[in-house]
Amino acid sequence: MTAQVTAQVSPQSRRAWPVQQFLGLAGILGFLLTWELIPRAGIIEPRFLPPASEVMAALIRAFGLSAFWVSVGETMIAWFLGLLIAVIAAVVLGFLIGSSAFLAKATSSSVEFLRPIPSVALIPLAVLMFGVKIESSLMLIVYASFWQVFIQVLYGVADIDMVANNTAKSYGLGRIARIRYVVFPTALPYLMTGVRLAASVALILAITAELVIGSPGLGREIALAQSGGAISGMYALVLATGLIGVLINMLMRFIEKKTLSWHSSVRSEVVV
Repeated sequence: MTAQVTAQVSPQSRRAWPVQQFLGLAGILGFLLTWELIPRAGIIEPRFLPPASEVMAALIRAFGLSAFWVSVGETMIAWFLGLLIAVIAAVVLGFLIGSSAFLAKATSSSVEFLRPIPSVALIPLAVLMFGVKIESSLMLIVYASFWQVFIQVLYGVADIDMVANNTAKSYGLGRIARIRYVVFPTALPYLMTGVRLAASVALILAITAELVIGSPGLGREIALAQSGGAISGMYALVLATGLIGVLINMLMRFIEKKTLSWHSSVRSEVVV
C-alpha cells in the first residue's frame, strides 16, 4: 500500500498572508509620510533632507536616464562576479577542510584571525594593487562574502549524520560518493543560508567600494551627486540601492525555497 502525500498550506497561513502584506505596505506608507512631514515641518532643513515626494520624483526621473542603468549594470556586474568567486572558493575549501579533522585543526587559528578583519580595512591595499578599477571592488566583495559561505559550509559538514556516513562506508561508497550523497545534502541548507547572507553582504561591499574608492557604479554616482549638491538625486540613488537589495533578497529566498523544497525548514505542512 502506498501513501499519497500532499503538501498543503494551513488555513491560518492563508489568512495571515494578506494581513502581512497589508502591514508591510502600511509600514512603507507610514515611513514615507513621516519622511515627507519632517522637512516640511522644519524639523530638518529641506536642503539636508528633501521631502520624500521630491526624492521619489528624482528617482522616477533617474529611471529614464541611460546613465543610471549603466551605473546599475556596473554595480550588478561587480556584485555577481564577486559573489560567484566567493561562493565557489568557499564551497571548495569548506568541503575540503570540513571533511578533514587535520585540516580543520590546522586552519582554525588562521580562520579565527582573518575572519574578524573588516573588509573596509583592505581598501588602501585594494587601491594600491588595482587603483579604482572593478578589481578593487571584487577584492572587497570576495573577502567579505567568502566568510559568510565558508563558515556555514563548515557547520554543515560538521552536522552530518555519522550513522548515515558509516552506513555509506559499509556499502563501499568512496570519499567522493559520500560527499555527494551524504555530506552535500546535509550541508546544502547551511550553504544556501550562507549564499543568501553573502548576497546582501556583496551588495553592501560593492556600493561601499564604489562610494569610497570611486569604482564605477551606483556608489560613485552617489558620491558625485553629494559633491555636486544634487541632494534629492543623491537620496534617490540611495533608495535605488535599497530597492536592489530588496530584489536580491527576494531572489535569494526564491532560489533557497526551490532548492530546499524537500527540507523541513522550507516544506509546507504535509498531510499523509
